[in-house]
Amino acid sequence: MRKIATLLLFVLTMTSCGLFESEHETPIEMVAFGALSDEESELIVASPKDSIVKKVSVNDEIKSVIDKNYNKEEVYAVTFNHTETNSSGNLIVFIALDKKTVVGKSKESL
Repeated sequence: MRKIATLLLFVLTMTSCGLFESEHETPIEMVAFGALSDEESELIVASPKDSIVKKVSVNDEIKSVIDKNYNKEEVYAVTFNHTETNSSGNLIVFIALDKKTVVGKSKESL
């Protein structure tokens, strides 16, 4: 009986540790926001959460604005809403599939 209680306590401890780790993962929108210059971040009138996150295939247009060493077929595109200007479209930040590495930025509608 004591072994079962110890085993149960161990399992509960390990499970709760896993839950706390996942809560500390930085949202992909905030990773993208951290890559913006001061000038770019000033264009965001509401919140970095006012963005659209999509997993997209890397095409020739995207390839031209991301790290040349990035060799995956897909990337996350974080588009910040309401950041367009008279001369460019919304800000788009490209994040690697690990959801942590910024691989490029664009001010164009791709």
